[in-house]
Amino acid sequence: MPLLRQFLLNLVRMNNVMLFSFTFVLIAISSFLMWFLEPDVFTDPFVGLWWTMTTLTTVGYGDVSPTTVFGRLYAMFLFIVGIGLIGVVIGKVIDILTGFSRRREEGRLQYKGKDHILLIGWSRKTDFALKEIKEFEYPGDVVIIDQLPKSPVDLENVHYIQGDPANDETLLKANLSEARAVILFADPLIEDLSLIDGKTLLIATSIERMAPQVHTTVEVMVEHHIRNFKHVRVNHFLVSGEMISSLAVRSALSEGHSSIVAQLVSRKHGDDLFEMKRRPGWRTYRDAFHALLDEGATLIADGGDLGINRKLDEEIPPEAKLQIICSKEKYAEIVSKR
Repeated sequence: MPLLRQFLLNLVRMNNVMLFSFTFVLIAISSFLMWFLEPDVFTDPFVGLWWTMTTLTTVGYGDVSPTTVFGRLYAMFLFIVGIGLIGVVIGKVIDILTGFSRRREEGRLQYKGKDHILLIGWSRKTDFALKEIKEFEYPGDVVIIDQLPKSPVDLENVHYIQGDPANDETLLKANLSEARAVILFADPLIEDLSLIDGKTLLIATSIERMAPQVHTTVEVMVEHHIRNFKHVRVNHFLVSGEMISSLAVRSALSEGHSSIVAQLVSRKHGDDLFEMKRRPGWRTYRDAFHALLDEGATLIADGGDLGINRKLDEEIPPEAKLQIICSKEKYAEIVSKR
């Protein structure tokens, strides 16, 4: 018994690769050895393999079993050594799976997907953004970067990377270069507004240096700090609190203004804002405007240009990103007609 105990302890301490290799060799030897010792019962190595696996896993169907002295002696050896070995192997597999799950939860695994949306900095605003992405039914993954000890959410297609987003290694773990878009939120744990935007600028600089082709949206706390980002390629700036203040004033002065904006920024109520490409039959913005109007949608912009009503007779460029307002169901109909 002391020898068996020492043997099992050595198995537990054994390197995983060596342990799995030893188990594979033992199974292979046992399969061929039983075929060699009792060819009448074990007619081929596969029958030996079948018996070995049912013995090691303690299933023991009993459809085949050794009948000779040497066969039974080896079977007893396998009972004592092999079953203990399989127990250790199963324990190691469980440890590996548990460790993988723990590392994923703690954000210590590298993300290898692409076309994902990268959210940097966790806060209530990030949570709302994540819910909005889900409402949008975005088919890709979402990757969150923060320094929390564990992932703040447990959702399908949402991955967590723990680390400093200003660190190149962290951005590489999030596969920044293959991302579709980055949304950089201001750090809610810093009190000084200038320091918040300073940290945001540092992270934005790292993003621009490593992946200038990725669409980037940045939240800043103070509007005049945007000029400090002039050397950094940022596609859109969001001034924190500015929209809320603007909506509050508009709601007080005219109820309709805030209601319209609230519908457009939320996918839970009213019509939504969607993007579509130019159809082959549309030459000018007027063609697109009237065609969409007949289908129950309103064309309001091309990308960020809201002035297309003043250039209806201009030709639509091939790369146009037409912004339309309609219901989700109507948008599905319009897209299906392309």
